[in-house]
Amino acid sequence: MTDATALDSELEARIAEHLALAEEAHRDAESTPLPDDRFLDRELSWLAFNQRVLELAEDADLPLLERVRFLAIFASNLDEFFMVRVAGLKRRIATGIAMTAASGLSPRQVLEAISEKAHELMDRHARVFADQVQPALAAEGITLVRWQDLGDSEQDRLRKFFRRQIFPVLTPLAVDPAHPFPYISGLSLNLAVVVVNPTTGKEHFARVKVPPLLPRFIVVDASGRPSAPDEQSATVEKGPTSFVPVEDVISEHLEHLFPGMEVREHHTFRVTRNEDVEVEEDDAENLLKAMEKELLRRRFGPPVRLELAEGISPRIRTLLVRELGMAEDEVYELPAPLDQTGLNVIADLDRAELQFPRFVPTTHRQLAEVESATPTDVFAKIRERDILLHHPYDSFSTSVQTFLEQAAADPNVLAIKQTLYRTSGDSPIVDALIDAAEAGKQVLALVEIKARFDEQNNISWARKLEQAGVHVVYGIVGLKTHCKLSLVVRQEADGLRRYSHVGTGNYHPKTARLYTDLGLLTADPEVGQDLTRLFNQLSGYAPKSRFHRLLVAPRSVRSGLVERIDREARAARAGQPAWIKIKVNSMVDETTIDALYRASQAGVPVDLVVRGICALRPGVPGLSETIRVRSILGRFLEHSRIFAFAHATPADDDGFTGPEVLIGSADLMHRNLDRRVEALVRVADPDQVAELVDLVDESVADTTSSWHLGPDGAWRRHAYAEDGTPLVDLQSVLITRQRRRPGSGR
Repeated sequence: MTDATALDSELEARIAEHLALAEEAHRDAESTPLPDDRFLDRELSWLAFNQRVLELAEDADLPLLERVRFLAIFASNLDEFFMVRVAGLKRRIATGIAMTAASGLSPRQVLEAISEKAHELMDRHARVFADQVQPALAAEGITLVRWQDLGDSEQDRLRKFFRRQIFPVLTPLAVDPAHPFPYISGLSLNLAVVVVNPTTGKEHFARVKVPPLLPRFIVVDASGRPSAPDEQSATVEKGPTSFVPVEDVISEHLEHLFPGMEVREHHTFRVTRNEDVEVEEDDAENLLKAMEKELLRRRFGPPVRLELAEGISPRIRTLLVRELGMAEDEVYELPAPLDQTGLNVIADLDRAELQFPRFVPTTHRQLAEVESATPTDVFAKIRERDILLHHPYDSFSTSVQTFLEQAAADPNVLAIKQTLYRTSGDSPIVDALIDAAEAGKQVLALVEIKARFDEQNNISWARKLEQAGVHVVYGIVGLKTHCKLSLVVRQEADGLRRYSHVGTGNYHPKTARLYTDLGLLTADPEVGQDLTRLFNQLSGYAPKSRFHRLLVAPRSVRSGLVERIDREARAARAGQPAWIKIKVNSMVDETTIDALYRASQAGVPVDLVVRGICALRPGVPGLSETIRVRSILGRFLEHSRIFAFAHATPADDDGFTGPEVLIGSADLMHRNLDRRVEALVRVADPDQVAELVDLVDESVADTTSSWHLGPDGAWRRHAYAEDGTPLVDLQSVLITRQRRRPGSGR
């Protein structure tokens, strides 16, 4: 019997045992019904997450420019929430297919609750900037000024700047019987202008769009010189710096757009539209062409939010609401300036004393000594021992990127297979795949072009890969491919060997410096065999593929995790030590949450670290008394997923008994478990298992600064001890720990 056949036979037996256990757990579940109000609302939980982002902007103990950045993040997050979640809910209500949420709220109740909370948060966001952050910036010589605050010489320079850089790209659009109300593109900043013909005395309405390629805030440096748009991304010199909203400069020069007319009033406004993408797939359809067509259609989605600057005249307000077809609760009047996503230009100022201390990732200690050695040494190190990476503390460029670049250059490498969900067109990963294909290697790139809001970029570099000879496929019809996988096949003295990388984050060099993610580099034959089968399933026809160290959605992630949760519950009922520790971005899946409730009822301690949405109610007597939920937000976006259990899956040949820890791409959401290809890999090295368990333990510790979720659904921040001393910032601790590790290199 071959090794593969033996593994398959063992797997058949294991699956049969697991199915029997699942049936037993299902019978137990049917006998003990859970309360109807056990789930928090998904959409309101997301708004609570963005409120936590806002609380960081309100934190006077954080560096000032980081608070500015959190204001921009809050605004960007909310834009996407309206474009996708609110738009989707409104669409389902309009078509009559919306169902009651798991929280028990009707679709209209959810929409009303969203509107109430969003109005509160958007007003709070604007006030934080105006009342707290803007005065603090002014105290540091960084000012956001209005036109009337500028001196004569500054205004003169800006007039020249307007004529040279702004005026040529503006297009005024009149509204009259010959000119219908213009289409207002989503997220664009606009001026509603009323002009009067001095000869006839007749009023006219016009709209002026602020072109998105113009800088949101124009930098006026210490000399009063305005920066051209192509200079906005450059580092601004230290010292006093002023910014002028671009709409102020345009407003002051409206007479240039309407010569011979009198400008009577002008107001800024902004529209958010439904910009989610829906593509009907079938086997015969060219997905690339369908996506390009849908992207064009998305630009004309219905509006879902109208932002107006405070002080807008009632008649202009009425006109905009009527012409855009807005309901009153979809209108948000806010202090100027609107659209604070542009605050990043201020956050990026070269003022180190107002930012988080500079951080440079280090090379993983197992790879540091081979960083500049021969390409084959990286493979030798992986053969010696699995390498567990923790980004951004471990450098992505000297680990995953080096792994793929050396694979592309190594003449002994025969094939590279890679999933790509989000990356950049100039990514070294894309370049490595192109180099490998041009060198004659078999290269497969599984590209997910439906990655939300990255669709156009993904189409562009997918075509670039195809032109270089890379085999580009777009996954399985009806499923997004979200798993993070690399497979390298290498010819060695004793035969072919497969090297694998399974991660929690995208192969994107920029986000790898900003997101916390985990990755496993391994030469384990089981993982290599699993990835080979999964890639074959994704690129060809292999619907019955089975896996050894992987759980793969949509087939086995939910069932595999529920089985492990149930196993801990059985152990606790039998009087054995048991625990569950999970770290994810979001937790919404009702089946998994119910399994955790039953584990808690059995007495299992459950620790959950959830960055974003959490529909589970912790600490409810008789339901979830043993469950704790924490959330950590900070300078890095927590993105890693860890699933840890006190007991291991039975019948493993390698003598592995537990604890059992898996890492991978899946969050506990319906889309991840039902409509995406996701992969979790079991970590085998006992030291690495302990490291991951410790990471969750540190995250939920009472000495760590975090937000705690209560049974009422409210998140409460715990940043200080009872004596007023700050609690531990875990990300800062991990930075310090990484720098002190023996063997860590730059």
